[in-house]
Amino acid sequence: MNLLRALAEVSSMTLISRILGFIRDVVIARLFGAGLATDAFFVAFRIPNLLRRLFAEGAFSQAFVPILAEYKNRRGDAETHLLVDHVAAALGLALFVVMLIGIVAAPLIIYLSAPGFAATPEKFQLTVDLLRITFPYILFISLVALAGGILNTYGSFSVPAFTPVLLNLSFIGFALWAAPYFDPPVTALAWAVFCGGALQLLFQLPFLARIRMLPRLRTNLRHEGVLRVARQMLPAVFGVSVGQISLLINTIFASFLVTGSVSWLYYADRLMEFPTGMLGVALGTILLPSLSKHYAERSAAEYSALLDWGLRLTLLLALPAAAALALLAVPLTATLFHYGAFSEGDVLATRSAVIAYSVGLVGLILVKVLAPGFYAQQDIRTPVRIAVVTLVLTQLMNLVLIWPLKHVGLALAIALGACFNATLLYRALRGRGIYQPQAGWAAFLLKVAIAVYAMAMVLWLSAGQPADWLVAGPAKRAAWLCGVVTLGAATYLGALLMLGFRLRDFAKRA
Repeated sequence: MNLLRALAEVSSMTLISRILGFIRDVVIARLFGAGLATDAFFVAFRIPNLLRRLFAEGAFSQAFVPILAEYKNRRGDAETHLLVDHVAAALGLALFVVMLIGIVAAPLIIYLSAPGFAATPEKFQLTVDLLRITFPYILFISLVALAGGILNTYGSFSVPAFTPVLLNLSFIGFALWAAPYFDPPVTALAWAVFCGGALQLLFQLPFLARIRMLPRLRTNLRHEGVLRVARQMLPAVFGVSVGQISLLINTIFASFLVTGSVSWLYYADRLMEFPTGMLGVALGTILLPSLSKHYAERSAAEYSALLDWGLRLTLLLALPAAAALALLAVPLTATLFHYGAFSEGDVLATRSAVIAYSVGLVGLILVKVLAPGFYAQQDIRTPVRIAVVTLVLTQLMNLVLIWPLKHVGLALAIALGACFNATLLYRALRGRGIYQPQAGWAAFLLKVAIAVYAMAMVLWLSAGQPADWLVAGPAKRAAWLCGVVTLGAATYLGALLMLGFRLRDFAKRA
């Protein structure tokens, strides 16, 4: 399997999803703006979204995929299918109980996660109602993550990468056509979450059947594989989701700031998720099964070489993305969200958070590449220790930065925490001899830095002044942004070619 081709497949599917995600956010921003209703929805959606990272894309996938790869490579199809059956049953049962608890305890959850909302009874009650509708999403999306982990382990990366498109389509459809039939209209967004989760699960089932890994109704909570996944998952719940926990705590802080702060952070985070998903999530997705296979085969040299490949690709693509995000914060925010109820003040407030988040973009992506280096070896404790230290440091920075910088301080604290997290993970991998850098890193970094500098200069000169973007019409903004981005990308790629980089240099097979 060509890993570079697999990365391109996952990234292209993720690109489609992210583009639709931005269309979704444009529609929401235009119809609902940044105020009481959107603050309520974003808080309500953030809680099951956090649990999605905890139970699904985060801890569960990191715990399940290495064990599934071990079964596949060492024990054969029959035992692998039994593992899938019993893990699916255990996960579904656990999440069904969590879902019921969440629906019943919704007022308490909102009071704990956004205590500032209690001062406005209407806002508090709306958030509770929306949370009760969105909470079943955690059940659907966790089973989606199970299906995606199985498909990835069997070399099918594009189907799980395409699946999030269905959630975005659900959002767009409900916002455009169903909202007028709900009271209040923002309730339509909550039902979009519910239906989108169900659609994603149904979409993946035929592909599981095709590889003969569709789970059967079998329950054995004492099955060896189930117990191993549970033991790996419990500490990983905290370890791989520190960023989401920080975001949730940020919501608590932001709920005490001026109205709109939660929404500004949300829209800034959405811009951050574009490169994070395109590169970080995509790389983590293809690296984990391959690393797990090398570990099962006890191939330490290939294991280290694969990590080196992932780190080089990360820096090659994440460094220009971080620079572009900071330099184009106003053009991006204005082009995507400056419509209808989303005012100039909202653009500038979101811009400041985007710039703060961009400081940690490379760190956020590196974490998604470095953490699988531990999880593929079924080492949960090391990333958890690092995550605990990172979380404590991030909250200390929150307390220091929120007063002078308001919502921007919250974004900056998460960014700096991500860089700290990545640094500690890297040092641990090096210290234990798991990763040994291959030759040529100094020249590689120098060439990338030169190319990023050239791109940054072109972006700075071609982007103009922030005020120009605020007064330009939608069509002019879109055309201008496309031109600036194209020019910047061409400059970066041209500089890399002149410095001797070639696509074949990054080809990697697994």
